[in-house]
Amino acid sequence: MNEKILVVDDEKEIADLVEVCLKNEGFSVCKCYNGTDALSCAEDGGISLGIFDVMLPDIDGFTLVQRIRERFVFPIIMLTAKVEDTDKITGLMLGADDYITKPFSLPELAARVKTQLRRANVYNGDPVRALSEIDIRGLSINSDSHRCTLNGKEITLTPIEFNILWYLCSHRGTVVSSEELFENVWGEKYLDSANTVMAHVARLREKLGEPPRRPKYVKTVWGVGYTVEK
Repeated sequence: MNEKILVVDDEKEIADLVEVCLKNEGFSVCKCYNGTDALSCAEDGGISLGIFDVMLPDIDGFTLVQRIRERFVFPIIMLTAKVEDTDKITGLMLGADDYITKPFSLPELAARVKTQLRRANVYNGDPVRALSEIDIRGLSINSDSHRCTLNGKEITLTPIEFNILWYLCSHRGTVVSSEELFENVWGEKYLDSANTVMAHVARLREKLGEPPRRPKYVKTVWGVGYTVEK
């Protein structure tokens, strides 16, 4: 296992525990106690996944996510001491892929890390991926190269954003419920995950330049789910 995990937390004891946990799972770790050092570590390259605390001494975790997303698409898990939905949605809207609330168990964190890495690294085995490229009215998405272009311009998507768009495009002409989308993209049981789906869809639309009230591609069918029309 060669994945390198970027761990950012100003609480040294937590950062040290997470580092030991991840190394025991076979990962290498770049450990930082502030956002500035984290950005430097990311610039050095080779990061497979980031674990960012929200509360940092220099720049907050939300700003760190924004800065990272300007250049990198590796999965990000946010650590937060708050349980309010607004904080979770803010992180997801800015480009985080998952969140975990403190206090947390190390086995749960390790499981979340492995799940995110599977999503980022595996793009086969799903029947809907038999077709490698889909073109819909200027939107082109290729599952082999993991590239998305809109009218010839490349759109940088995170693994989850790519999988959402691929799943909806693969099922174009049908309405996909939030439950179906979550369970197929995240690979987990849908519980209270509507906000998670909504936040990622909203960020995907933003990257596609979709007007909120009249989206051209990813449309909302209120009370049912989402659809990409043929």
